[in-house]
Amino acid sequence: MQGVGSLSWTPRRRNVLPFDYTFAERICRERKMKIQRILKRCAVVAMASATWAFGIGTPRVGAQSKTKTEPVSRGAKKKSAASKKATAKFALRAEALVATTPTSKGEWGLLVVDAESGETLYEQNADKYFVPASNMKLFATALALAKLGPEYRFHTTLETQGAVSSEGVLNGDLTLAGRGDPNLSNRKFPYELKEEFDGPPEKALAELADALVAKGVKEISGDVIGDDSYFPRERYPNGWEIDDMVWEYGAAISAIVLDDNTVALTLTPGEQAGNPVQAAVSPATPDFLVRNEVTTSAADVKSDLTLTREPGSNLVVVRGTLPAKSAPRKLVLAIEEPAQHAAAVLKRLLEERGVRVAGVARARHDHAEPGGDPVVLAEHVSVPLGDALKLVNKISQNLHTEMLLRTVARQSGVWATSDDLMKVPADFYAAAGIEPGDVIQTDASGLSRHDLVTPRAIVALLNFAQKQTWFGPYFASLPVAGIDGTLEDRMKNTPAAGRIHAKTGSVEHVRTLSGFAETPGGRRLIFSFLSNNQGGKSHEAADTLTGLCVAMIEEFNVAPPKRGRERKHPQ
Repeated sequence: MQGVGSLSWTPRRRNVLPFDYTFAERICRERKMKIQRILKRCAVVAMASATWAFGIGTPRVGAQSKTKTEPVSRGAKKKSAASKKATAKFALRAEALVATTPTSKGEWGLLVVDAESGETLYEQNADKYFVPASNMKLFATALALAKLGPEYRFHTTLETQGAVSSEGVLNGDLTLAGRGDPNLSNRKFPYELKEEFDGPPEKALAELADALVAKGVKEISGDVIGDDSYFPRERYPNGWEIDDMVWEYGAAISAIVLDDNTVALTLTPGEQAGNPVQAAVSPATPDFLVRNEVTTSAADVKSDLTLTREPGSNLVVVRGTLPAKSAPRKLVLAIEEPAQHAAAVLKRLLEERGVRVAGVARARHDHAEPGGDPVVLAEHVSVPLGDALKLVNKISQNLHTEMLLRTVARQSGVWATSDDLMKVPADFYAAAGIEPGDVIQTDASGLSRHDLVTPRAIVALLNFAQKQTWFGPYFASLPVAGIDGTLEDRMKNTPAAGRIHAKTGSVEHVRTLSGFAETPGGRRLIFSFLSNNQGGKSHEAADTLTGLCVAMIEEFNVAPPKRGRERKHPQ
């Protein structure tokens, strides 16, 4: 099998990168939301709903389950007249939306709950399993805030078992000890509306190298070691696919994360057809070599690129054409051996600063220590977890989410198997009121196609989260419709713009959206919309999700009964 990534930008191939991790190349080539079409579709559904409300015909529900009106807790609560009317109108619109071809061929799980009272306003298949895609990040980020706290910081150190002589010679190895910091990079924090960067991608390691030189180290007699033994070695969780390994959204997991464990391959076409295309990798890495078979085509010919890397191979082959005089094309590729890569980059940075290294750059994965307490020569302290976590959910960063789960687990020691790791959140899920068995988890990020959750589990989690002291940074981490993150280009110019704070999810045949809705009347809703087995074009399920959000904002924009005041219907 091969890890193959086709980068052709013909309409037929627009959805090569299946996950909802947002970055510049993907935004440029993916479809922009056609707002007018979405609004027109919503208007048609609303008109149909009005017709059905007057008894002229019945909504087409197809194979979907009947609407239920039980609360999320599965207990019985009476509904007010206004609530019943709103639910009926939303039900007609929702069922019409999901019954539209081709989205009707897939499966849908829907649940909407009033955030204050807990009243279930609408549900469909709320207790069925769905592959959640990146909605899984809602669980891992909540777990991290609950167990570590928003002020938690990661510590990465340069250490040695040796000693530094008065002449500046380090007698022994220099070890870069990683402890799960996801942001050893050039990112600027806090995240505001979009990612920003400052300096080279290896900036954090360069600062450590500078600190070592400032201590007077001029020579290292041993090796430069990338030590990622803080986490047991498991680069790829169960359910990740072979193609994931090539791209940044599938970067290998390690306790050392240098610039998201990626490098950039930049392809620069020539001035004329037939000219060679220049290829450059930055930062340089021993992880792979590039065989460049890309040529320059005529200026009016569309780009057509294919990149191949065999699993475990150090050879990346890129083929195809780029049009003459076009802008350079940057491909962000995943590193398979992060500790080795980081050690090599650190060795180069030290040598550039005049430090002589007698040994080689190598990795250490074994947790066994050589003996004795190491001497810390330099330290990098991360930004607070609350800031790091905001980035995770806004851009849907897979590798960072995996770091969070493993850091939580590491507080209780080292786990033996991946199954043991996935048991770590069990007590947290129980405390959140999630029913046993409602979450089947094989990774933290949702890239695994083996993850299964119910809409009710997600709503229970969000309902629990809003009552916690750490809810502020959690809520602030969610993308906002039409404004930022993975929802920046969705729901613009609709009633849902700025009112949906939710996590997106997307792998092949899966589109999900779960979070909070704020109605114009000040009512907060908690919702989970999960769709699986979607075989149409990527925008069709996304358009249905937009329609559901618009219907939710419009139909549930009524004040819920006040607790303690309406004795007929206690909440």
